[in-house]
Amino acid sequence: MAGTAGTPGTPRVLRAMNDRAALDLLLEHGPLSRTRIGKLTGLSKPTASQLLARLEAAGLVLATGTSEGRPGPNAQLYAINPAAAHAAGLDVNPYRIRAAVADITGRTVGEYELPTPGRHPSQPVVRQVADALDGAVKAAGLARADLHRVVIGTPGAFDPGTGRLRYASHLPGWHSPTILEELAAALPMPVEYENDVNLVAIAEQRLGAARGHQDFVLLWNQEGLGAALVLGGRLHRGWTGGAGEVGFLPVPGAPLVRQVTKANSGGYQELAGSQALPALARDLGITDVPGGPHAEAAAELVARAADHASGPHRTLLTTYATRLATGLASLVSVLDPELVVLSGAALTAGGEVLRALVQAELEELAASRPHLVVGDVTEHPVLRGALESALAATRDEVFDTSR
Repeated sequence: MAGTAGTPGTPRVLRAMNDRAALDLLLEHGPLSRTRIGKLTGLSKPTASQLLARLEAAGLVLATGTSEGRPGPNAQLYAINPAAAHAAGLDVNPYRIRAAVADITGRTVGEYELPTPGRHPSQPVVRQVADALDGAVKAAGLARADLHRVVIGTPGAFDPGTGRLRYASHLPGWHSPTILEELAAALPMPVEYENDVNLVAIAEQRLGAARGHQDFVLLWNQEGLGAALVLGGRLHRGWTGGAGEVGFLPVPGAPLVRQVTKANSGGYQELAGSQALPALARDLGITDVPGGPHAEAAAELVARAADHASGPHRTLLTTYATRLATGLASLVSVLDPELVVLSGAALTAGGEVLRALVQAELEELAASRPHLVVGDVTEHPVLRGALESALAATRDEVFDTSR
């Protein structure tokens, strides 16, 4: 790596760049030897040795053993020190807050779930968040002060102009104009907030089906129908944070919904949201419609339908695919993305069968031809995205050795 001749501080900047390159390689590959790090970074053996000694002294890497079983002398291996920093993520919905703590390598070391039932929470939101976070911290064997950063995912989005939560009237207790200030006062670490579906897109971009893609749409269908838009590798949030609130889209085949924010619904939600599937199943003569929460019922219906080649279950799946493609056609016609990721239980339950049906329908309805894939991150994807977001910022700060 070369710097600008005569620029003050260039050696320190170059060392920091090399340090970060080595740390990123250790995150990607796991334990590496000095020789391997030198080859991957293009550094000489003496320079790689100095780099590793510097990072070890800073508490960022550890010597973890030797490369036994390989030809030649055993080489010392180095790995990221998992205790160098910890970050937390929270996934909030009207029924529970799920929290997790991860070490700097991304390994989850503590989890906790706090039920929050009812339209009128018995405890203030700030207390709920603190209790959920403390539960995960305790499970990790840590204290609050050990956390470097927290990212909280919620339905809707906090308007950057007003600081108030929008597009999520169904989330009790979160609409106070002072909620962000109250949370900042209660928690000792930096706290960031992100829309839940945007966090799923982050998880898929870093760990799942959207790796390597700079322009994609993630369509989410679980408790609600929403989308995340990634353009040029970056999330597009919109002026008020409401980009991707596609459940409010007016679409053919659904009644025109007015005052959508009061109704907390819109045409696309009514047509293709998970709550529409049990009613569609009954209309088609399916009698064994599961009860319980509509997201779980929808996922079970879709999974069953994907196993049928004909009959009312197959009709359910093809009708659902057409409804999904109807709203997607508007999105891809405007954005022309490279990829569409289908995520959320009411979509992933249909697997490749549903994906192929939606792909075929979309090609009939839109001139743009993005490739559709089923999301890979299916275990707590909102929480995983919150952790990935928190870890990215934490690593940028902790791995900066130029300071």
